[in-house]
Amino acid sequence: MTQTILANARIVLPEEIVTGTVVLEDGRIARIDTGTAVPAGATDCEGDLVMPGLIELHTDNLERHIEPRPGVSWPREAAILAHDAELAGAGITTVFDALRVGSILGGDSEYRKYAREVASTILDLRAADALRITHLIHLRAEVCSQTLIEEFSEFGPGDHIGIVSLMDHTPGQRQFRDLSKLEQYMRGKRGMSPEAFRDHVARQMELSAAYGARHEAAVLDFARTVGATLASHDDTDRAQVATSAAHGIRLAEFPTTTEAAEACTEAGIRVIMGAPNLIRGGSHSGNVAARTLADAGHLDIVSSDYVPAALLTGALHLGALWGDLPRGLRTVTATPAAAAGLTDRGRIAEGLRADVIRVRPLGPVTARLRGTWVGGERVA
Repeated sequence: MTQTILANARIVLPEEIVTGTVVLEDGRIARIDTGTAVPAGATDCEGDLVMPGLIELHTDNLERHIEPRPGVSWPREAAILAHDAELAGAGITTVFDALRVGSILGGDSEYRKYAREVASTILDLRAADALRITHLIHLRAEVCSQTLIEEFSEFGPGDHIGIVSLMDHTPGQRQFRDLSKLEQYMRGKRGMSPEAFRDHVARQMELSAAYGARHEAAVLDFARTVGATLASHDDTDRAQVATSAAHGIRLAEFPTTTEAAEACTEAGIRVIMGAPNLIRGGSHSGNVAARTLADAGHLDIVSSDYVPAALLTGALHLGALWGDLPRGLRTVTATPAAAAGLTDRGRIAEGLRADVIRVRPLGPVTARLRGTWVGGERVA
């Protein structure tokens, strides 16, 4: 029997915070007691928060480790292990690693196929018990591409695919309705000249016309085959949300307007917004600010997107904004767990997985992580 006792803690429950003790035993939360007592052998948390481990549904962080600079490839195992350690150190205990499927071949805007190789390496490291936290797969399916169906054929029900997101980056719509913002992004990321950018836009429009409808149907069919949760990406208006709802989509990643987010709420689709948007006070693409949606009651889940440490900070921002810390923290724990069908984690409750973190607040929106436990084992 392995046992860890975290005593004299402020325990974050779904609706309230209570002072007490959490007992972790054999990978589960065995008992919750109230009071300030510190039993023999327990760790005195000195009033720190003890809360569920954070659950990340969408992060591009692994891609940064795989390609630390444009055109520079890093060994996959080393990249995944570094990514895993970084997430554990940010309090994330379950991650859906976002991998793009659907490639563009040739030209200045080339995106090469990589998802199958990376997913296989993640699964191999899981099987070897080499990872600190739980890694699941999120396939980001780009319909404006050439190889989507071919790449899907390499995946199946045994690949732990929890989420499939339907993405369409056709220029002039969704995330980059404003082509000037897209040009700024592509020139900054890929060093495109104005002429190369015009060629990129023309080619993407051609790909969308040639493949878009067929690829969209393939995404829906694939998600049903592997039993994955379906997500939309960058919904912009009510018509797009209505289409998402008809497809059975239950997660909306980064809607770009208040109109779309409001329609998602009405349709019962959970809205995910990026923590960097929330913390920075706006979207780098010129789309709706996460704070605007939070004020209007249309923000359900926070994603770290491209800054893992932003997940906890973003939840603290929401707790301060709403005047309700448990509500803010639910956006990174209980709500994403439920949305992804993970019924065994995301809450401090007896019998659930012992995925917990210890956090010392340093101010209303800042905190220091003091410990991460996954399945009752301390990993950071």
